Amino acid sequence: MLFDVRTYRVKPGTLQAHLALYEKHGLGPQTRNLGQPFAYLVTETGEINTYIHIWAYADAADRAKRRAAMMADPDWQAYLKISGEAGYLEHQENRLMTPASFVPHKR
Repeated sequence: MLFDVRTYRVKPGTLQAHLALYEKHGLGPQTRNLGQPFAYLVTETGEINTYIHIWAYADAADRAKRRAAMMADPDWQAYLKISGEAGYLEHQENRLMTPASFVPHKR
């Protein structure tokens, strides 16, 4: 299993607007192509204005196939345009991770 851990930071005061925009325009095409996220989390303590979502894939080939389908989806492209125009996002970090052998994850 391969986990795609994606951390985003938005401009102060824009987190709720950013998440509402994603829920309205991005969630549908993203889950249609990637499936349901393993987790979608908003920071309660620590670095504020940050959220993380984690996607689980069988392997790198599965990730590449599903992400290519998402990038080809016109609805996803429309969301990227709307999100870019809103200008909420400040920083993005992605990590591909595999689970430790002693803590198996089932999806």
